[in-house]
Amino acid sequence: MQTPITAAPRAPDTLLILFGVALLCALLSWLIPPGSFEVVAGEGKQRTITVESFRYASEPTQQGVVLFARDGEGLGVLNLPFEGLVAGDRHGTTVGIAAFLLVLGGAFGMIMRSGALDRALMSLVRRYQAQPTLLFPLLFVAFSLGGAVFGMGEETIPFVLLLAPIAVRMGFDSISVVLCTFVATQVGFGSSWMNPFSVAIAQAIAGLEPLSGAGLRGAGWATFTALGAAFTWWHARRIYRDPRLSPSYATDRSFLQGEAETQAGESMRRGDGWVLLLLLAAMVWVIWGVVVHQYYLAELSAQFFALGLAVAVLTVHLQRLASWNDMAEAFRRGAEQMVGVVLVIALAKALMLALGGADPAKPGALNTILYGAAVTLDGLPAALSAWLMLVFQSALNFLVPSGSGQAALTMPLMAPLSDLIGVSRQVAVLAFQYGDGFTNLLVPTSAVLMGVLGAARISWLVWARYAIWLVAGLFAVASVFVLLAVAIGWQ
Repeated sequence: MQTPITAAPRAPDTLLILFGVALLCALLSWLIPPGSFEVVAGEGKQRTITVESFRYASEPTQQGVVLFARDGEGLGVLNLPFEGLVAGDRHGTTVGIAAFLLVLGGAFGMIMRSGALDRALMSLVRRYQAQPTLLFPLLFVAFSLGGAVFGMGEETIPFVLLLAPIAVRMGFDSISVVLCTFVATQVGFGSSWMNPFSVAIAQAIAGLEPLSGAGLRGAGWATFTALGAAFTWWHARRIYRDPRLSPSYATDRSFLQGEAETQAGESMRRGDGWVLLLLLAAMVWVIWGVVVHQYYLAELSAQFFALGLAVAVLTVHLQRLASWNDMAEAFRRGAEQMVGVVLVIALAKALMLALGGADPAKPGALNTILYGAAVTLDGLPAALSAWLMLVFQSALNFLVPSGSGQAALTMPLMAPLSDLIGVSRQVAVLAFQYGDGFTNLLVPTSAVLMGVLGAARISWLVWARYAIWLVAGLFAVASVFVLLAVAIGWQ
């Protein structure tokens, strides 16, 4: 008698993991009493929050997350998906990022439907077969600069959409693309000497001169970027030799199905060169808009929609490879691929809402957690206190993955606290930026990470099993830099 073959149990879906964490946060909202700080506004973005100003909520009506809540009467577990979806505004999570991802997915659906990228890839593979792995560390350095100079983050999603199918068809994997784009930007973001969304804000709040301490931070950026580029090259080279070693091997097979139905070895057609020029021009336009005019979600969505429309015009009227109905269907299918990512982002945002949000002046469990961390640091040796700041900022990033948001929440308290425990404010900012930047590579509450993984078709659990060792290595090097800063009395 044959033993029946049973399928291996499926790993929990990302939505299930996040909903379980949401239930835990809802429970903590009842166990942790809500508190708030007195916030004193200063010049510019400077704000002061002292440990002594912390107060527990005195209102007897203050309660945690209930099962169901009417609009305007608190928060309910059953309300979390909706509240997470409508959190923020058109300029930020979750509404803005959801709209951006849907438009972006639709635009790239039309681009892939043209088939130009597939045919260009086939020509590229036939022409260059010697050292294709060297491309990945070079891209890593370029994207790390983008993260360091102008805080590149959400902008990596279209690059992943563009590069993942190409890399898989060349014999690499989608993880190689995530490493040389998103991971690179976060390494640059976390170790930057001038990032306007983390370092600049944190230094302003801490009362430090802009770009002060750039020497040590610049050395840190060079070290982290060199290590990251070397790791990316090692991974790409290993997968190129045997793609089956990739953790994303199963899902990468979907890229080989060929959305554009391109036959292997097919030559480029008339008009494909114009499509590639449009792609290049659009990327230059995006970078120019972000750097020069600070374009964000609304403008980026319009830019990529314009790109999709231009490619559609070429495909329909010049190449005559599709109809407008085909392009509308491609746009719809591309947007549909992003719906799951939007739901994950919404539920991730709901976790912070369940703990009362990130406003230090509004009673919430998150403020009580922050107060407990500050009290714990008081009285410890300077080096240990600085390292624990790094640990705390890394852990807090799970609940507040926004760099500017975490700076606004923690630095008004950590800056004056660092004076009391014998740690310079520069070290406090360094611990914040390392803790905020590197754990963005792992936390499922990061909207950008989930958007990138959705574009690469990698489940969060598969990525987490792979990236946890990378994040651990980055954390170890970050610990060395923080302790070194304390040892040399860095100001």
